[in-house]
Amino acid sequence: MPQTQEKKKISLPEVVPVKLLAEELEASPALIVKKLLEMGVLATINESVDFDTAAIVADEYEVSAERKKDETDIELEESSKYTAYDRPPVVTVMGHVDHGKTKLLDAIRKTNVIETESGGITQHIGAYKTKISMKERKKTIDREMTFIDTPGHEAFSAMRAHGANITDIVILVVAADEGVKPQTIEAISHAKAAKVPIIVAINKIDKPEADPDRVKRELSEQKLIPEEWGGKTPMVPVSAKEGKNIDDLLETVILTADLEELKAPTDGPARGMVIESKVQSGKGATATVIIQSGTLKPSDVIVSEGEYAKVRFIEDWRGKRAQTAHPSDPVLVAGFKKPPKVGSQIRSVKSEKAARQIAEKTRRDNSVKSLSSKGTGLGEVSKVAKEEGIKELRLIIRADTKGSLEAIKSGLSEVSSDFVKISVISEGVGAVTESDINLASASLAVVLAFRASVPPQVMRLADEKKIKISKYEIIYELIDDIFAALEGMLEPEIVETVLGKLEVVKVFFKQHNRGIIGGRVISGKISPGTKITVTRNGQPIGELKTESIKIGAQTVNQVTDKKECGISYLGTVKLKPKDILEFVLVEERLRSLKKKI
Repeated sequence: MPQTQEKKKISLPEVVPVKLLAEELEASPALIVKKLLEMGVLATINESVDFDTAAIVADEYEVSAERKKDETDIELEESSKYTAYDRPPVVTVMGHVDHGKTKLLDAIRKTNVIETESGGITQHIGAYKTKISMKERKKTIDREMTFIDTPGHEAFSAMRAHGANITDIVILVVAADEGVKPQTIEAISHAKAAKVPIIVAINKIDKPEADPDRVKRELSEQKLIPEEWGGKTPMVPVSAKEGKNIDDLLETVILTADLEELKAPTDGPARGMVIESKVQSGKGATATVIIQSGTLKPSDVIVSEGEYAKVRFIEDWRGKRAQTAHPSDPVLVAGFKKPPKVGSQIRSVKSEKAARQIAEKTRRDNSVKSLSSKGTGLGEVSKVAKEEGIKELRLIIRADTKGSLEAIKSGLSEVSSDFVKISVISEGVGAVTESDINLASASLAVVLAFRASVPPQVMRLADEKKIKISKYEIIYELIDDIFAALEGMLEPEIVETVLGKLEVVKVFFKQHNRGIIGGRVISGKISPGTKITVTRNGQPIGELKTESIKIGAQTVNQVTDKKECGISYLGTVKLKPKDILEFVLVEERLRSLKKKI
């Protein structure tokens, strides 16, 4: 091949209009369309191709194409440059409705809330900051934390269902005189699904009938083992009514947070999550946001789920105007055109131009995703779990009676496997609830309703979140479906068969993760769709995948010994003449389960 001067370089976007490609290559649009057609790509002058395809065409014209960075890439690169520092923990309090969650939050507010200058403790938004004085290295240091006053488990899972956790620690409130209740178990399921540390506040120890040991025993049955029993769950006896041991509880939060090593950069663009939103008179559309990283300031341009806005003003949790908001700060943000969704994330960007580009890209991405929602019925979860390598089938079970529930669990114990396992993350007697749907959405779990009703509002939420509720009237049908789903999650046995070998004669083209070579079959036969093992001087150097095989201009399905052909392949290995390519057929052999006897 004759020596040529250094290639001309051009920059192209991720999606390249054919007309733009022709202009950059100084070529006729008709010729570009023809080149694409030869590659098997049908595109007219008014259509677009992806960057990789455009780069291959550019190489034909001795031009090197580079991907042009858009504003999204630039923003993400710059945000990774900043140093992370310790930040306060963000805490959510959960538990049974009558076990004193609200009183505990009130007790924390009265004794530890960071007060306004006038000494008041009025809470302006659904979150607030507290502080506790702790001794560290013989010095007294004030440590801060943020509490989310969440309205319930549904809101907690709604935030998680949007793909991110805002909570660092969950305080589970259990009444010492009543013990574990259905909502307690539900709260445990939500906290475990979020994979965050749980601290138990055993409340109402002031009552004569209080029995903290009973609470510990019942929590142990839910696999929350107290630290004093050799477990990992801190359990603090408190009285919200009398304000007893509140500092001990908060100190436990700080110690737990220190173990988690919570850090975030304070410099650079801000990121945060919306925990509530509404339209307020005189303020317009507002959102309560917990800042997760960076610093948010008035006049910043922010992006949230395909929309962008300019921050009009920021208020702290007391209603006081703020000039900055740092990681773990709860703030009210005004300036939105419409209230953003609870659980959506916001991020600040450099300019309205950048915000517009990011918002448009997000809208495009969301529109694509909406066409292929994975859903969460038994079949869909089984398929997704297999694709993503998940070894666990998570179930939410609602049954008509306790006897039915026990019979289902007994039947499930017969179909467990060494390769995949069943985890019942929530169970109970009665109708399917909205909390079940939110938990399923956040945890990729399956909702099973055995002779249990599904209220209309729950069905609407399930449709909205694309959660399929599997209903059953006969237990063995439920067990058989679970058995089939588990089998679908099993990884197949991989069988590899060497078909033939080829020696590389000439390298025609190499760009990014695609290339074309010419070669001669030296043994066996070769076929498209196979794996390629590359050997150079007797040593393996990497793997590729066969894309297509041609003899002359004709695409073929097989080439036998001693014949020459052209190979189009995928992969990053840079091939050279005399490399040996071994073509390997990879087949999957299905495994099967056996029911326990």
